[in-house]
Amino acid sequence: MTVPRIRSGIWVKALIRRCEINSVPAMVVRKGDATAGGVFVKVNRLDGTVDVYSQARRGDGEAIWICSTGPDPVAEEKADDYLARQFKFDPDIWVVEIEDREGRHFLDVAVDSGDEGFIA
Repeated sequence: MTVPRIRSGIWVKALIRRCEINSVPAMVVRKGDATAGGVFVKVNRLDGTVDVYSQARRGDGEAIWICSTGPDPVAEEKADDYLARQFKFDPDIWVVEIEDREGRHFLDVAVDSGDEGFIA
C-alpha cells in the first residue's frame, strides 16, 4: 500500500508558515517541481554553521527526516557544496532555508539519533 504524498509546493508553504508562527525567518532559496520535487531544509544557525535535512522513507512508506550533513553543524560553504551536488543530480529539488540560532528545523517526523545516523 502506498502512502499518499502531499505536493511539494504545498508542503513547503506549510513549513514556512510554521516558522512564521514561531517568529523564525524561512524562505525558499531554490524552487523545485511543485508536484513532486524533493525538499531539502537548510537550517542556518547564523554563526557560519548549518544543518541540511532531507526526506527519506521507511520501508512502510512513513516519511522521516535525516541530517544529510551529519550529526554536527557544518560550515555553510560545505552545506552549499552538498546542495549544489544534489541539484546536479536532480534539478527539481527545493531548498528551504530557516534562520534560527537554536538550530530548530520545525520538521514533523525525525528518527532518533541512535538509529543509523538519523537525527531527531
